[in-house]
Amino acid sequence: MRKTRAKRDPGHEMTDRLTDLLATRDWILADGATGTTLFNMGLTAGDAPEFWNVDHPDRIVELYEGSVKAGSDLFLTNTFGGNAARLKLHDGQDRVRELNRVAAQIGREVADRENRPIVVAGSMGPTGEIMEPMGSLTYTDAVEMFHEQAEGLKEGGADVLWVETISAPEEYKAAGEAAERAGMPWCGTMSFDTAGRTMMGLTSQALAELVEKLGHKPLAFGANCGVGASDLLRTVLGFAAQGTERPVVAKGNAGIPKYVDGHIHYDGTPELMADYAVLARAAGATIIGGCCGTTPEHLRLMREALETREPGPRPSLDQITDALGGFSSAADGTEGDAPVREGRGRRRRRG
Repeated sequence: MRKTRAKRDPGHEMTDRLTDLLATRDWILADGATGTTLFNMGLTAGDAPEFWNVDHPDRIVELYEGSVKAGSDLFLTNTFGGNAARLKLHDGQDRVRELNRVAAQIGREVADRENRPIVVAGSMGPTGEIMEPMGSLTYTDAVEMFHEQAEGLKEGGADVLWVETISAPEEYKAAGEAAERAGMPWCGTMSFDTAGRTMMGLTSQALAELVEKLGHKPLAFGANCGVGASDLLRTVLGFAAQGTERPVVAKGNAGIPKYVDGHIHYDGTPELMADYAVLARAAGATIIGGCCGTTPEHLRLMREALETREPGPRPSLDQITDALGGFSSAADGTEGDAPVREGRGRRRRRG
């Protein structure tokens, strides 16, 4: 008979499954797209997906199980927009704790049914507000927003907080401080979607330097989303060039979005994402997953590739473009501080 893991008391220090996995594994497969999957299940544009945690828990179970059954070692909760600023757009600002707690509880149940370690990562996306001095969001308010969300995720049984798609360094710091207040380990990724930089101008080098200056450092850091797998791997190479010893996260989109028959479609095939996963590992990433457009079928081939293909040397920019297609910009955001290649057309289309 399979042993059932004991339920954990949220008031006690939580087992850090991610640190345990990082100590014993050369790579960890994360999950794929949350939004893409939920839209395929019937979520309507403009609706808050976090409400589904309570209104349609069966669909959230299906979301989580899709990644786990495809081979993911880690999946994110359905709480990307689960902070007060985002939920206020849907009159849900008073439900932050509830919606995050329930999302993590469902994830905990899914993970604990498996016979292998599965990390439940509590997703915390940006507030959607611009921080001072350019905007009105203060650092203190940002910390409070993230802390409220973090406490809900902790209560629900999340193993680690997963801060993602951040653009501003101040918001990244605020999320890290919130994790510290909640007594939770965390990981943090930014989206380098503006010619190799985040929307607020941060470079891969700047993020690698930033994480080492934080009081409560993330277990891992890296990049997610952005403008395509090629660009994301160029950013991963930028992290590696800084000589970081901290595990790096790579969660790239499944190709480039295209508007087809009234829907957004990502052109990255499962075979292309399998190539991406192996290249991400060679580029220096330890936690490898997908972002927008990445389905369980993509994840299955990514897992197979990571398990069956031998690790290779660090890829050149030409090797990345040969396999995955051209970069969206000629520069990687660091100007003269890192190698640059001109964008190239796709040499090999998958599908």
